[in-house]
Amino acid sequence: MERLTAQQVYNKLVEGYGKPRWWPGTPYEIMVSAILVQNTAWTQVEKVFAAWGEPEPANVLEMPVEQLQETIRPCGFMKAKAATIRRVSEWYRGYGFDIEKARAANLDRLRRELLGLKGIGAETADAMLVFALHKPSFVIDAYTRRFLDRMGYGFKDDRQIRRFFESGLPADYQVYGWYHWLLLEHGKNHCSKQPVCEGCVFSKVCPGRTL
Repeated sequence: MERLTAQQVYNKLVEGYGKPRWWPGTPYEIMVSAILVQNTAWTQVEKVFAAWGEPEPANVLEMPVEQLQETIRPCGFMKAKAATIRRVSEWYRGYGFDIEKARAANLDRLRRELLGLKGIGAETADAMLVFALHKPSFVIDAYTRRFLDRMGYGFKDDRQIRRFFESGLPADYQVYGWYHWLLLEHGKNHCSKQPVCEGCVFSKVCPGRTL
C-alpha cells in the first residue's frame, strides 16, 4: 500500500479533528510552559500558571531560586526545570526580552542557541521555535514517532522524520504548529500505547491497525 504524503496525513487529521489548537500564552509563557510540560501532564502546567499569573522574564531572573522552584513544584523536577527556565530567561535577555528582535534571527542560529542550553532538547527547542518564535522547525515527539511507526513508514531516526515533514509541507510555522497539535490529539484519542483503532481516520490505510 502506498504511503500517505505529509500533506495527505495532515488533511486526514483535519478531517478527523477539525480546526487545530494553538499553544496558549504569551511568547515567554510558551517558552516556560514548553519546559514545564516535560515529563508531566498539561493539567499540571495549567495549575502552575493559574497560581503564578503572567510571568515576566526580568521578574523570574530576580526571583530567589527557591521561590521559583516552589512556584513550579506541581510540574515535578522543580530544581532542574527552575534552572532551565533561568537559562532560557538569560538567553532571552540577550535579545532585550524583545520577541520581535529574537524572531528576526534566522532559524538555524536560534535552534543552535536553544539546543546549547542545558535542559533544552530537540522537542522543547522546536516547540519554542514554532509557537513562540514563529519559525518552521517541525516538532517531533513520542506521539509522532509512534504514529509513523504504526503507519509503516520505517524511518530510522528523527532526521528522516524531519525530512519527511519539512520536504512535504510549506515552510509555514503555523502549519507546523497545527500539525503538532493534531498529532497530539490523535495520539491521545487513537494512537496511544494501546491503540484504539475503531473510528480512526487512518484505520483503512494503517498496517498497524488492530481491527
